Amino acid sequence: MTPFGRKLRALRQERGVTLAELARALQVSSAYLSALEHGHRGRPSAGLVHQVNEFFGLIWDEGDEMGRLAGVSHPKVTLDTAGLSPEATELANLLAERIGRLSAEELEAMLAVLRAGDPPRG
Repeated sequence: MTPFGRKLRALRQERGVTLAELARALQVSSAYLSALEHGHRGRPSAGLVHQVNEFFGLIWDEGDEMGRLAGVSHPKVTLDTAGLSPEATELANLLAERIGRLSAEELEAMLAVLRAGDPPRG
Protein backbone atom coordinates (compact mmCIF):
# COMPACT_ATOMS: atom_id res chain seq x y z
CA MET A 1 0.00 0.00 0.00
CA THR A 2 1.23 3.48 -0.80
CA PRO A 3 0.85 6.59 1.39
CA PHE A 4 -1.76 7.96 -1.03
CA GLY A 5 -3.58 4.63 -1.19
CA ARG A 6 -3.70 4.36 2.60
CA LYS A 7 -5.13 7.89 2.92
CA LEU A 8 -7.65 7.33 0.10
CA ARG A 9 -8.91 4.14 1.74
CA ALA A 10 -9.13 5.88 5.13
CA LEU A 11 -11.16 8.73 3.62
CA ARG A 12 -13.53 6.29 1.95
CA GLN A 13 -14.03 4.30 5.14
CA GLU A 14 -14.44 7.36 7.37
CA ARG A 15 -17.13 8.74 5.09
CA GLY A 16 -18.83 5.46 4.21
CA VAL A 17 -18.04 5.61 0.49
CA THR A 18 -17.64 2.33 -1.37
CA LEU A 19 -14.96 1.72 -3.95
CA ALA A 20 -17.65 1.44 -6.64
CA GLU A 21 -19.26 4.76 -5.62
CA LEU A 22 -15.95 6.60 -5.70
CA ALA A 23 -14.96 5.01 -9.01
CA ARG A 24 -18.25 6.04 -10.57
CA ALA A 25 -17.88 9.62 -9.30
CA LEU A 26 -14.30 9.88 -10.57
CA GLN A 27 -15.12 8.11 -13.84
CA VAL A 28 -12.47 5.44 -13.36
CA SER A 29 -12.79 1.71 -12.81
CA SER A 30 -13.11 0.12 -9.40
CA ALA A 31 -10.19 -2.11 -10.36
CA TYR A 32 -8.00 0.94 -10.95
CA LEU A 33 -8.90 2.49 -7.58
CA SER A 34 -8.32 -0.82 -5.82
CA ALA A 35 -4.92 -1.17 -7.49
CA LEU A 36 -4.11 2.43 -6.54
CA GLU A 37 -5.07 1.81 -2.91
CA HIS A 38 -3.02 -1.40 -2.74
CA GLY A 39 0.09 0.06 -4.38
CA HIS A 40 -0.18 -1.91 -7.60
CA ARG A 41 -0.44 1.23 -9.73
CA GLY A 42 1.92 4.16 -10.03
CA ARG A 43 1.29 7.52 -8.46
CA PRO A 44 -1.99 9.13 -9.44
CA SER A 45 -2.10 12.07 -11.81
CA ALA A 46 -2.56 15.59 -10.54
CA GLY A 47 -5.97 15.57 -12.19
CA LEU A 48 -7.10 12.52 -10.25
CA VAL A 49 -5.79 13.99 -7.00
CA HIS A 50 -7.80 17.14 -7.75
CA GLN A 51 -10.93 15.05 -8.39
CA VAL A 52 -10.42 13.16 -5.10
CA ASN A 53 -9.98 16.46 -3.26
CA GLU A 54 -13.19 17.81 -4.77
CA PHE A 55 -15.16 14.65 -4.09
CA PHE A 56 -14.20 14.61 -0.41
CA GLY A 57 -14.28 18.41 -0.04
CA LEU A 58 -10.60 18.63 0.89
CA ILE A 59 -9.19 22.14 0.83
CA TRP A 60 -6.08 23.96 1.97
CA ASP A 61 -3.77 21.78 4.05
CA GLU A 62 -5.77 18.57 3.53
CA GLY A 63 -5.75 19.03 -0.24
CA ASP A 64 -2.04 19.88 -0.24
CA GLU A 65 -1.35 16.78 1.83
CA MET A 66 -3.12 14.57 -0.72
CA GLY A 67 -0.90 16.05 -3.43
CA ARG A 68 2.21 15.47 -1.33
CA LEU A 69 1.17 11.88 -0.61
CA ALA A 70 0.56 11.28 -4.31
CA GLY A 71 4.06 12.53 -5.08
CA VAL A 72 5.66 10.01 -2.73
CA SER A 73 3.47 7.09 -3.74
CA HIS A 74 5.24 5.48 -6.66
CA PRO A 75 5.48 1.82 -5.64
CA LYS A 76 8.41 1.00 -7.96
CA VAL A 77 11.18 3.51 -7.32
CA THR A 78 14.32 3.74 -9.45
CA LEU A 79 17.36 5.50 -8.04
CA ASP A 80 20.14 6.85 -10.23
CA THR A 81 23.25 7.35 -8.14
CA ALA A 82 25.53 8.08 -11.08
CA GLY A 83 27.75 11.01 -10.13
CA LEU A 84 26.98 10.69 -6.42
CA SER A 85 29.35 9.51 -3.74
CA PRO A 86 30.11 5.81 -3.20
CA GLU A 87 28.28 6.12 0.12
CA ALA A 88 25.11 7.29 -1.64
CA THR A 89 25.29 4.31 -3.99
CA GLU A 90 25.85 1.94 -1.08
CA LEU A 91 22.91 3.45 0.82
CA ALA A 92 20.61 3.07 -2.20
CA ASN A 93 21.63 -0.55 -2.70
CA LEU A 94 21.35 -1.50 0.97
CA LEU A 95 17.96 0.17 1.25
CA ALA A 96 16.68 -1.65 -1.84
CA GLU A 97 17.96 -4.95 -0.47
CA ARG A 98 16.73 -4.57 3.11
CA ILE A 99 13.68 -2.30 3.15
CA GLY A 100 11.29 -5.23 3.45
CA ARG A 101 12.97 -6.37 6.68
CA LEU A 102 12.97 -3.02 8.50
CA SER A 103 10.70 -2.69 11.52
CA ALA A 104 8.10 0.05 11.79
CA GLU A 105 10.35 1.81 14.32
CA GLU A 106 13.37 1.67 12.01
CA LEU A 107 11.32 3.01 9.10
CA GLU A 108 9.99 5.88 11.22
CA ALA A 109 13.51 6.75 12.41
CA MET A 110 14.83 6.81 8.84
CA LEU A 111 11.86 8.87 7.64
CA ALA A 112 12.43 11.37 10.45
CA VAL A 113 16.05 11.84 9.38
CA LEU A 114 15.12 12.26 5.72
CA ARG A 115 12.13 14.52 6.40
CA ALA A 116 14.26 16.80 8.57
CA GLY A 117 15.89 18.01 5.37
CA ASP A 118 12.55 18.90 3.73
CA PRO A 119 11.71 22.59 3.33
CA PRO A 120 8.79 23.73 5.49
CA ARG A 121 5.34 23.20 3.94
CA GLY A 122 2.61 25.75 3.86
